[in-house]
Amino acid sequence: MDNATQPKARQTLWSRARAMAEQAPPERNRYVDFLRAFSILAVVVGHWLVAAPYMKDGVVEGGHLLGILPWAQWLTWGFQVMPLFFLVGGFSNGLSWAATRRKGGHFTAWFAARIRRLINPVLPLLLIWALVTLFGTQAGIDRAVVRMAAQLALVPVWFLAVYLIVTALTPLSHAAWQRFGLASFFALVAAAIAVDVVTLEFGIPYVNFLNFVFVWVAIHQLGYAWHDGRLAAPLLWAAAGLAALALLVGFGPYPVAMIGVPGSELSNSMPPTLALLALGIAQTGLALALEKPARHMLGGLTAWTSVVLINGMIMTVYLWHLTAFVLVMVAAWMLGGIGLHVQPGSMEWWLARPIWFLLYIVLLFPFILLFARYESGGKAAEGDVTHVRLILGMLMICTGLAMTAAISIASPLGVTGVRLWVVALPFLGAALIGFGPAARLLMHRAPA
Repeated sequence: MDNATQPKARQTLWSRARAMAEQAPPERNRYVDFLRAFSILAVVVGHWLVAAPYMKDGVVEGGHLLGILPWAQWLTWGFQVMPLFFLVGGFSNGLSWAATRRKGGHFTAWFAARIRRLINPVLPLLLIWALVTLFGTQAGIDRAVVRMAAQLALVPVWFLAVYLIVTALTPLSHAAWQRFGLASFFALVAAAIAVDVVTLEFGIPYVNFLNFVFVWVAIHQLGYAWHDGRLAAPLLWAAAGLAALALLVGFGPYPVAMIGVPGSELSNSMPPTLALLALGIAQTGLALALEKPARHMLGGLTAWTSVVLINGMIMTVYLWHLTAFVLVMVAAWMLGGIGLHVQPGSMEWWLARPIWFLLYIVLLFPFILLFARYESGGKAAEGDVTHVRLILGMLMICTGLAMTAAISIASPLGVTGVRLWVVALPFLGAALIGFGPAARLLMHRAPA
C-alpha cells in the first residue's frame, strides 16, 4: 500500500502537516502564522520557567521566579509576547472581515465561526478540570490545594476572553482604520494614557479595566496597518516603543516586569498599562523589521511545514501546558518531593530546567494527541444565529472564562467543591451561539 492509500489515522503528524503546507496558496503571508506560533510558544516557555514550586518543611510552596530573583523580571520584556498575538489577530481579522464584506457576508456568521474556533478547544479542558476538582474534593484533598491546582492549570483562559472582545469589535475598529488610518491607533493610545493617569494619579478604582480594550485594540489596529503596508520604518517604531518603555519604567510608576509579580502593588498586564502598550509597539516594530528574512526562511518547505504543524495544535499546547506542569509537580510530590528540594534560582535549579522541561513536554504530548482535533472549531447547528443570541453567548463565555481565571472553578464551600455556574457559563454560551449537542436543541425549528 502506497502513501496515497494509507488510512488517514496511520499518517504521521508530519506528513499531514506537509500535505497542508504544500496546499497553502503562494500569496499567503506565512510570517503571520510563524508569529502566532512563536508568541504562544514563548508564553508556554515563560510559564514553565516562572512557576518555581519547592519543598519547605515537607510542604510544597508555590514559588514565583520573578519574586525570588528580581533581576529575572527584565526577562519578561522578551517573554511577554501577547502583543504579538494581538498584532497577528489584527492582520488576520482585518483580512477575514474585509473578505466577508466583499462577499456580502454578515457579522453574525463571521463572528460565530471565530468564536467556535477559539472556544471549542476550551470546553474539554473546563469539563475535565471540573471533574478533577469534584473528585479531588470528594477524596478529601485539602480544598486549598485543589483550588491552587485548578486555578494554575486554567489561568491561560483569561486571554481568550479578552481576545474575543477585541475580535467582536473588529467591524468598528476596522471601519475606524479605513476612515482615520493611524489616527485611530493614536486615539486609543491617548485613551490608554488617560486611563492610567486617572488610575495612578487620582486612584479611581476599576477604570483601569478599560485598558483591556484600549491597549489591546490599539495593538490590533497595528495589525491592520501591517496588512495595508502602512507601518514604514519599523525599526523607528521599535526604537520609539523601547525608548518610551525605558522612560516609563525608569522614571514613571511602572514596574520592570511585564507580568504580575507577587507582592507588587501594580501589574503591567492585569489589566494592561501604558508600559505594556509601549512594549507592544517595540515588539511590533522589531517583528516587522524581521519580516523579509523570515519570509525568505519560510519559503523552504521544511520550515513552513514546521509552522503548519505547530499552528495545527497551538491552542491545545497553550490550554494544556499548565495541566502538564501540574501533573509533573503532583508526581514529584508523590515521589517524596524529588527535584523540589532545590532552591529556585540557584545554579542547580537552572541546570535542572532542561530535565523538567522534557518532562512537561512528555506529559503534554498525550493531551495534544487527544484534544488537538477540537481546534477545527465546533460544528454549527442548523439555523441562523441571531444578533441577540450571539452577543449573549459571547458575554456568557467571556464571563465564565474571566471568572475561571480570577476566582477559580474550585469553591471553598458546597458539597461538590465546584463553582458550577462558572463552569456552565461557557458551555451555555457555546450552545447559544450554535455548536455542540445543546445547540441543536436550542436552535431546532419546527417544520413550516
